[in-house]
Amino acid sequence: MQANSASATDLFKGIALFTPGGGVVYCIDPLKQNRWHLHLCALIQELLGLSEPPHFLVPCYTATLDRWIDPRTRQVHTTAEAALLVLRHQALLNAIFGTPGLVWRGSVVQEGLCDPIVLATYRQQFPQLWEPQDLIVRYEKADPALSPYPASSQDLTTTTSVSPESQGYVLRLFVSGSSIATERTLQNLHRLLDQALSQPYTLKVIDVSQNPEQAEADQVSATPTLVKAWPLPVRRIVGNLDNIDQLLRILGSKRD
Repeated sequence: MQANSASATDLFKGIALFTPGGGVVYCIDPLKQNRWHLHLCALIQELLGLSEPPHFLVPCYTATLDRWIDPRTRQVHTTAEAALLVLRHQALLNAIFGTPGLVWRGSVVQEGLCDPIVLATYRQQFPQLWEPQDLIVRYEKADPALSPYPASSQDLTTTTSVSPESQGYVLRLFVSGSSIATERTLQNLHRLLDQALSQPYTLKVIDVSQNPEQAEADQVSATPTLVKAWPLPVRRIVGNLDNIDQLLRILGSKRD
């Protein structure tokens, strides 16, 4: 635990939830409300297309930071704990929470909860979680007392996109194998999305040959197919992805 004389405006609770593959979703809550773990599990479910929220990640892949004022000394204290399975990610945690140089300590969990044999059973059910991921997503919601599952009042925002206060999109691009055509499609799509959207988006590329179950779940029968999974309603473009008017139409951003 560290103490300093920072302003009370710096007080917040930070929660990060990692995937075994190294991805992370997190929130920063100055109101220090509860149930954030449920929200983060629901976000991972949506981003990775899981059949249900991966609640087993809590507490095995969780990190929690709390900045609070000692009422006696008026000093600001920082408590930072991370599960042993994610303690190696201290540099990343300090980057997303703005706490350079902070030393995190390992959190104590109930015996048996993070047993490798138990986690292996979840790996069979949620193989996407173990895939290497370059995923850093900040979650924000106006009222965390509401349902932890996606609703129009919440944001799904990537740290590498524009303002995290904006409403976000969750998109899935289904392709067949890796080829020059696939690479060209992805480049064109990123260019069109950057032109069409003033809001952040998360785009997940899915190879139907490697993930046939996901293709079936999203009712994808041809490639390339772009699926807008969020916000609802779900919409899709099959085939030609170069038409910006068609893209705006499925995103619900059709210009007059």
